[in-house]
Amino acid sequence: MTGTCERPAGGKLAGEELERYARHIVLRDVGGPGQQRLKAARVLIVGAGGLGAPLIQYLAAAGVGTIGVVDDDTVSLSNLQRQIIHDTAAVGLPKVESAQASVARLNPHVTVETHNMRITPENAVELISAYDIVADGSDNFATRYGVSDACFHAKRTLVTAAIGQFDGSLTTLKPHLKDADGNPNPTYRCLFPNQPPEGLLPTCAQAGVLGALPGIIGTMQAMEVIKEIVGFGEGLVGRLVLYDARSTRMETIRYKWSAKNPLNGEGATGGA
Repeated sequence: MTGTCERPAGGKLAGEELERYARHIVLRDVGGPGQQRLKAARVLIVGAGGLGAPLIQYLAAAGVGTIGVVDDDTVSLSNLQRQIIHDTAAVGLPKVESAQASVARLNPHVTVETHNMRITPENAVELISAYDIVADGSDNFATRYGVSDACFHAKRTLVTAAIGQFDGSLTTLKPHLKDADGNPNPTYRCLFPNQPPEGLLPTCAQAGVLGALPGIIGTMQAMEVIKEIVGFGEGLVGRLVLYDARSTRMETIRYKWSAKNPLNGEGATGGA
């Protein structure tokens, strides 16, 4: 698989896995072949925090064969209100190590590759190229823009999400491919052309965040990753989902490739 979400060759399921994933296997849109694709997939998760926690847990539970986790932070007590993959005993440990231990307890058939580092423009393309699909749960704009640009250059599908105090957003990016009409799919910079100045928006530490919120958005993000791997349903390419926890309201905004996009001219190289 080259990261274009062409479905990977299946990995053979062992006897115990057939029972573990039985509720997937009886689903018409997943079945044995879909479960094998999940086992063969390699997913990189950027950030093992609020969004990364449910992402890692649900992808591991679903049987994604290899999960890469990149994060340079350690677990602190204030994380535990929302970052449910970590527990009190993990305080002080690198988040990637805590996540790896949690997955080992949850599903021994999943391999976790830890990257205890910050993803940067200098290392992003090489790191991302080793995986089939990327899920970004980072908490700052610099990383979001850097990861989206790197996924464009590495020709990898990106499922990216963000949260505020009581709201969240989610979309899928495949700008290396074209839509059914032969037009390039939009990039992150088509949706958000300009990176906000540092400090313009408060961080979670400054403004706070409702603990259950990243669980909702991160779980939705995991669902989109699973759909991309297995190949069922309608993805979120060109659609931004907005969730408001205060009113329990959800809306979808459509967006397209923009000629003003800074990546314009580098071209979409994939087929429809």
